Amino acid sequence: MLSCWNKKGKVLIAGNGGSAADAMHLAEELSVRFAKNRRALAAIALCDPAVLTCAANDFGFESIFSRQIEALGNSGDVFIALTTAQQPQPRPRRRGRQILRLLTVSFLGKDGGQLRNSLRHRIPDPVSHHARIQECQKLLYHALCEWIESKVD
Repeated sequence: MLSCWNKKGKVLIAGNGGSAADAMHLAEELSVRFAKNRRALAAIALCDPAVLTCAANDFGFESIFSRQIEALGNSGDVFIALTTAQQPQPRPRRRGRQILRLLTVSFLGKDGGQLRNSLRHRIPDPVSHHARIQECQKLLYHALCEWIESKVD
């Protein structure tokens, strides 16, 4: 992520349901601030309701994030997927990873479900209760934000 920002790239973050709220939370922690004042970091939560429902209506629910990645993502950007479930979850279609060459990261609950093998870097959370998964993920991404703020000015 630091390398991405140093090259003027951005971080795209997606999640379904409660994980969409966590995607917004993480994006604001990165783009505004976590604990200290520092330069703004480009981070976008992919959760605009008009875009989500338009993509679902026109291309199917499985395209709600990949369509946005295709529109906003550039080679070298980072895509983060947050999920607590084993159901089909946010993921870039092959086009997102291969053509744009995005670095893909996932925060996974349970066994990771279908995302387990589709994203390059996985941060698994073996807990099976949704609330505990969200709590663990929040701890992880807050620790990540703290580390990032120790590295940027």
